Amino acid sequence: MTIVKHELRQGRNSFLIWTASIGFLVAVCIFLFPEMKEQMEGVSDIFSSMGSFTAAFGMDRLSFGTLMGFYSIECGNILGLGGAFFASFCAVSILSREEKDKTAEFLLAHPVNRTGVVTEKLVAVLLQITLMNLLIYALSACCIAAIGEELPWKEFNLLHLAFYLMQLELAGICFGISSFLRRGSIGIGLGIASMMYFINIIANVTESVDFLKYVTPFGYCEAADILTDGRLDTQMVLIGLLFGVIGIVCAYVIYSKKDIH
Repeated sequence: MTIVKHELRQGRNSFLIWTASIGFLVAVCIFLFPEMKEQMEGVSDIFSSMGSFTAAFGMDRLSFGTLMGFYSIECGNILGLGGAFFASFCAVSILSREEKDKTAEFLLAHPVNRTGVVTEKLVAVLLQITLMNLLIYALSACCIAAIGEELPWKEFNLLHLAFYLMQLELAGICFGISSFLRRGSIGIGLGIASMMYFINIIANVTESVDFLKYVTPFGYCEAADILTDGRLDTQMVLIGLLFGVIGIVCAYVIYSKKDIH
């Protein structure tokens, strides 16, 4: 597990910055809820009549006046985009980092084959994503308890599970892309996360391209669908995880044959 520990040390600062930033913004939103609660009913009525704009973010089916409605929209966007960016950021350059930093010769001199290198780097990515989600989950639950609101655990757990699965899918895809790169590119990872986010918005606004929800992991993170149905869309989740698995398999195949220098 030497490579895992090394990668965790390498990514420690970025992990702390991303986790602290997302956690801080989520906490601020939660503590704002009691002050805004009384005014939110009127805001919900206004948003529900704004056509495509509200459909794009699911605000036509959620009430700002309820804790989970407010949390899903305000905190959900932070968790969704922030988590997607972090997962992509972690995975997209981890296999190409050695060539970029000119440390490939040192790494491959260790008594570990390339499959072992890929496995340990993948474990490091998954550990960082999992730990960030656990910390944000615990922080959110504590903040909600601090403002004296009753937490609907089922909806809360489903929402956080959806974001976690979305991050795993994006990490798998970006991990696969990382095996093709030689110098790494954080921009590619962040670009993929942004593209998936906007594809979901387009699918929400335009019924003729509703099938795009099966392409983007944000499709099964729709808070309005989760809170209304009380479950995740299993078909979308399985398709999304399949994309992630394909990315990981590509990483093993490409990296084992890659001319690393």
